[in-house]
Amino acid sequence: MLGQAETDYERVQNSAEFQALKRRFRRFVFPMTALFLAWYFLYVLLADYAHDFMSQKVWGNITVGLLLGLGQFVSTFAITMIYAHWANTRQDPVAERLRRHIEEGASLDGEGA
Repeated sequence: MLGQAETDYERVQNSAEFQALKRRFRRFVFPMTALFLAWYFLYVLLADYAHDFMSQKVWGNITVGLLLGLGQFVSTFAITMIYAHWANTRQDPVAERLRRHIEEGASLDGEGA
């Protein structure tokens, strides 16, 4: 294995562009995941320990707990839409260039090999 030529995949994986792609992904996904988990656990803790607060009626039979529970669904869809937009505009163009490099032999700067 020593002296064996680096494959296209290894060359892309070791490239600065791929490393930046991974860093950008982590900088977006980890904080978003932490934020959602904190919001989810807050809801669970309120539901378990703040019965009076969660059962307060807001309008008719609509309670704070019901609104916060529905907020879980809304936030899930919002995070999905935010991620999809972010990935389509920030990640996918870079990933497409890297894919072309591997499949077609294009250079990493976007020019033909």
